[in-house]
Amino acid sequence: MILRAKTKQLFPWELTQQQKSNSALNLQELEQGQTVLRSMPRRLVLELTNACNLNCVMCGRNAADFKPTFFDMAWFSYLEALFDTIEEVTLMGWGEPTVHPHFATMLERINQHSARKYFCTNGMRLDVLTPAIFDYHADLIGVSLDGATPETNNRIRRGSDLNHIVASLKNIERQKRSLGVSYPYINFVFCAMKSNLHELPDLVRLASDIGLEEVKVVFLTVFQKELLSETLWDDLKRVREVFDRTTELGEQLGVSIKLPHLPGEDPAGDHSHKDCFVGWRDFFVGSDGFVRPCMSTPEQFFRIDTSLDFMELWNHPTMQKHRQIVNLETEMSSSCRNCYQSSHCNWNKKESFLQIGNQFSPEW
Repeated sequence: MILRAKTKQLFPWELTQQQKSNSALNLQELEQGQTVLRSMPRRLVLELTNACNLNCVMCGRNAADFKPTFFDMAWFSYLEALFDTIEEVTLMGWGEPTVHPHFATMLERINQHSARKYFCTNGMRLDVLTPAIFDYHADLIGVSLDGATPETNNRIRRGSDLNHIVASLKNIERQKRSLGVSYPYINFVFCAMKSNLHELPDLVRLASDIGLEEVKVVFLTVFQKELLSETLWDDLKRVREVFDRTTELGEQLGVSIKLPHLPGEDPAGDHSHKDCFVGWRDFFVGSDGFVRPCMSTPEQFFRIDTSLDFMELWNHPTMQKHRQIVNLETEMSSSCRNCYQSSHCNWNKKESFLQIGNQFSPEW
């Protein structure tokens, strides 16, 4: 099954009536272009930290000054009131969420409510977190791997150990079968670049061998000139050939494949980005306490203020303005104009692949 970028709908899931009502109103307000919303978001995205236990060669932290910050549990407690209304709590951002000292506690507390739990990880702490994954019903897990062999993955993802991650995933899949449960749904997230593209089909084979459901591919975004030789912006023929082989293999093995559009084929045409609905669907809070439009922008709207009713934050004047201009070519912010967010950027544009010289991350 071939998938594309995210749609306005989130992961298909059985919702409570409270969640259904909120999501229906949210979608209605999105379609109407409302800037002041009566609905709550459908998803909370919490960047637990900008710190990481790896040092990946392509990470933007190598081209910026990241001062480590960690999500405050007081903010988490404040937002917990939403967990029976929203569809999903997503734990991800610039850093590795599982290194937050209260990561398992957060899973436990979300599990006391109706919201789905999703986190994206480099996989190095999945072994110690396996009990929490099952005890607290982690629903969705994205595991970032950038090669199907230790030589390639561990070179790109410095500090990673592919064999260790695969062993952890096989243990999780064994426990799923033993317990007779369908969670967690796990996919690989692969950052495609010139030096690892050839291993994408083998990564699909690895996913099938482990028992994983999906392989997702994103193109490398280059933040520093040292990685210019890795961009696939100018290697369309090779990308198409590998994507075609990957697609065929996924169909043979029953692994869903999520691919970005190829340059020249993105339905965004000549627009700055695909129509963006994140300002209606998501509420993003960074590990520094700033509300931002999404994780792929340096814009800091305002600090989270737990003394206010949540709807005052959700309909803050800055949020209203963002909803008003985010899809207007002449008025959107410069960071939106240079969008590289994998699900919303325009892959027809060179700027989606190359961010050298741009301010791509917040001032930490």
